[in-house]
Amino acid sequence: MAALDKITSVSGKGVYVPGSDIDTDRIIPARFMKCVTFDGLGEYLFYDVRHEEDGTLKDHPLNDDKFADSSILISGINFGCGSSREHAPQAIYRAGFNAVIAQSFAEIFFGNCATLGVPCAIATAENIDKLAAAVNADPSTEITIDVEKCEVRYGDDSIPVEIPSTARDAFLSAQWDPIGELLEANDQIEATANQLPYFAS
Repeated sequence: MAALDKITSVSGKGVYVPGSDIDTDRIIPARFMKCVTFDGLGEYLFYDVRHEEDGTLKDHPLNDDKFADSSILISGINFGCGSSREHAPQAIYRAGFNAVIAQSFAEIFFGNCATLGVPCAIATAENIDKLAAAVNADPSTEITIDVEKCEVRYGDDSIPVEIPSTARDAFLSAQWDPIGELLEANDQIEATANQLPYFAS
């Protein structure tokens, strides 16, 4: 997703990672945060719950080839709680996920996802179960998160979701990336700075 693009919907295949209170340390263990950039963090997404101590793979949805092409993560309540580390949403994004659907989200995690252009949609437990069942029965199921209509469509079904208005408005108006906006306005910033007497050479 390019900076300053409107995000009206996100589509892709889904994978269900069950659990409540999945915290940022589970999403990206702290020992993998010793990096200069966020590049490569996707490799370590959910590392400790996906790997044995010797590095062999555990039985985990993200290790299942059926879900290899998934780009929408589905989970439970209070997703992204714990430390406010930005590495957690970065790891999700770098692993190829463009949206998350869960029962609820930790506030800082939600905000960090929004500035990456990754919508977080809130659904009821009942609807999460329905969506997860559909995805597990047929991993090729196409899911569309309609940001404008606040609904998720999959197969012949749809469920309502909540996307808090601050993030939803930012996605729909292409104002979700404040750093991108600053970079895009570099010429205007320089022009304004050149008019200020205390910046004059």
